[in-house]
Amino acid sequence: MFTGTVVFDLLLPGDSRSLKAKRSYVRPIVAALRRFEVSAAEVGALDLHGRAQIGVAVVAAEPAHVREVLDSCERLVADRPEVELLSARRRLHGEDD
Repeated sequence: MFTGTVVFDLLLPGDSRSLKAKRSYVRPIVAALRRFEVSAAEVGALDLHGRAQIGVAVVAAEPAHVREVLDSCERLVADRPEVELLSARRRLHGEDD
């Protein structure tokens, strides 16, 4: 069994000056990520209006499948025109970890 995680650090548009506006950007991204059958949630920068961190976790039998799913998630986030992807930090955990 292998698990993979990624944390996306996002810069939100200037009009996200309230938590309600921030949620209007974050919620659709989290919902889209869940279509890949992963766990996804806002995990950081909760009190910052112009930034967001979204975490994704996946479990699979093969490390190649974990990488493939995380690559798809990263492409989805990077292709969102309304946000800027600042960084994506990944970790892969195997049987020996």
